[in-house]
Amino acid sequence: MDLEQIRYFLTLSQELHFWNAAEKLFITQSALSRQIQSLEDDIGVKLFERSKRNVKLTKAGTFLREQWLRMSEEIDRVHRQAKHMHEGTYGTVSIAYPGSIAYGFLPALISAIANELPEVKLELFEPTDISIEQLLLNYQLDIALRRDPAENPTLQSIALYSEHFSLIVPANHPLKQTNFKSLVQVKDERFILSGLHHQTYYVNTLRELFRTYGFEPNVHIESDFGGMILSLVSKGLGLSIMPSSYAISASSGVRFINLPQKTKLYAAWRKDDNNAVLKNVIAIVKSTAKKFDDQ
Repeated sequence: MDLEQIRYFLTLSQELHFWNAAEKLFITQSALSRQIQSLEDDIGVKLFERSKRNVKLTKAGTFLREQWLRMSEEIDRVHRQAKHMHEGTYGTVSIAYPGSIAYGFLPALISAIANELPEVKLELFEPTDISIEQLLLNYQLDIALRRDPAENPTLQSIALYSEHFSLIVPANHPLKQTNFKSLVQVKDERFILSGLHHQTYYVNTLRELFRTYGFEPNVHIESDFGGMILSLVSKGLGLSIMPSSYAISASSGVRFINLPQKTKLYAAWRKDDNNAVLKNVIAIVKSTAKKFDDQ
């Protein structure tokens, strides 16, 4: 018994006419008759009552028709799914992202993936540690959107787009974009920042930014959560410096003042990963990023 014989049986069970079924299957009537006889011999069950004029399913044939129809539909579904996986249009992709893109780039990216790859499931993570590369290497992540380029040589990374750093002050602060001249104007105020002791590319960029203005910030509160920082700034507990894209989600209690310095968003993934779905998603990441550069 094989799948082809079952297909012949299902067609005959629908047509209940050897000549019509044979024509539909593009085989001769005698060949179809031999295949059905072989199937009956293999399973030891009579499937059809035959006469010169009529073909009728036996009770066993009716039962097997229902079972094999379900099996056939499942096989077809599995084959379609396998084809979609091969084409990169079905599967799951896990993406890590920084909070700063949660209201701008990330929704645009998810929307583009949903439109172009509707059968791809996304798993989104906002890691709070600095071991993103290890998560990629351990296959716990597929793509990392991050402020740092990849360091591990087995990872591939590209710069997607750049955006300004912004000085973030409470809404009632006297400093505005119109009267801002230099970060030195706030050198004596308290800051709420990511821990400057971290040895990441992003934090190094922050440290270099303060060195450019010739002072060390008075860090009163440390936090890696952008939403929390914005809330604390709005309550007058300090100033902060973060990527300008946070302004999309900011409340009216804070004001963003663009600085000349910029930060970049990178995408990183495993170099040797030949997952077709991943390749398709990376292509969408690149095309979506073009709309955000220098905004």
